[in-house]
Amino acid sequence: MLLQQLVNGVTLGAVYALIALGYTMVYGILELINFAHGEIYMIGAYLGIIFLGIFTQWGLTVDHLLLSLAMVFVLSALYCGAYGFTLEKIAYRPLRHVHRLAPLISAIGMSIFLQNYVMLTQGSADKVFPHILLSGGIVLMGTPISYLQIFILLTSISLMIGLQLFVNRTRLGKAIRATAQDQKMASLLGISIDLVISVTFIIGSVLAASAGVMVAMYYGLVNFSIGYVAGIKAFTAAVLGGIGNILGAMLGGFVLGLVESLGASYLSSEYKDVFAFLILIVVLIFRPTGLLGERLPEKV
Repeated sequence: MLLQQLVNGVTLGAVYALIALGYTMVYGILELINFAHGEIYMIGAYLGIIFLGIFTQWGLTVDHLLLSLAMVFVLSALYCGAYGFTLEKIAYRPLRHVHRLAPLISAIGMSIFLQNYVMLTQGSADKVFPHILLSGGIVLMGTPISYLQIFILLTSISLMIGLQLFVNRTRLGKAIRATAQDQKMASLLGISIDLVISVTFIIGSVLAASAGVMVAMYYGLVNFSIGYVAGIKAFTAAVLGGIGNILGAMLGGFVLGLVESLGASYLSSEYKDVFAFLILIVVLIFRPTGLLGERLPEKV
C-alpha cells in the first residue's frame, strides 16, 4: 500500500514539477508570477486529445504507437510554445517597465480569457482521452505499476535533465542565466533581453504542454478548469522548493505530489488539496526561502 502511494505520488509530482519549472524560470528573469501558465498546461491537454483523435482517424494510433505519441507531444509543444510566445508579447512585454502590479493583473486576466476561450471553442463538457495507449504494467514487490506511470516518470525526468543541460551547457542557456542575474549588464554585453524572455516563456510552455498531455493520458478526462487548480499547485511547488530555483521547482513538485498522495491515502482524499497548501504554510513559516533557498546569484 505504501509503495503504491509512493509511486502515485512520484508520478503526480513529476507533472507538478514540469509545470512549476515554467513559473520559476519566468520569475527568475522578470520576477513575475505568470498565473496564465496553468491555462497553457490545460491547452496542452486538449491538444493531446485533439491530435490523438486525428491520428486515430488516420489509423496511426495502434499500428504506429511510438510515432503517434511522439507526434502528439511535438505538435502540442509547438502549439503551446506559440501560445506562450504570444502571451508574453501581448500581455507582458508592453507592461515590462510599469508597476509590477500591472503585469500581475494582466496575468490573471489572460488566465480568465484562456479559460473562457477554451470553454467556448471546445465546450464545457469533459473531453475523453482515448484509452488505447500503454496498457498493462509490471509488478514490483507486490505493487502494480502501470506502463503509463513509468512512461510519465521517465519522460518527465528526461525533460528535466534536458532543461538542466540546456540552461548550463548551451550559449542561450548561459544568456538566460546572465539575464536572470542582471538584465542591464546582460544587455550591455550584447544579449538580446527580448529574445531571452521569449525563449523562457516558450520553454516553460513546452514543458507545461508535455505535462498536460501526460495528465490527459493518465486521468483520461480533461476540462477547461483543470489549469487553474494545477497552476496554483505548481506555483505552490515552485515556492516550496524555492521560487526562482530550477532544482527547487523539481524538488517542490515531487514533495507536493508525495504529500498529496500519502495524505489522501492515509488521512482523507477529500482534503488532499488542503495537505498541499498546509505543507506550503509550514515551509514558509520555518523556511521562507523554500527548501533549497533562493539562490540570488543564479535564479534559473
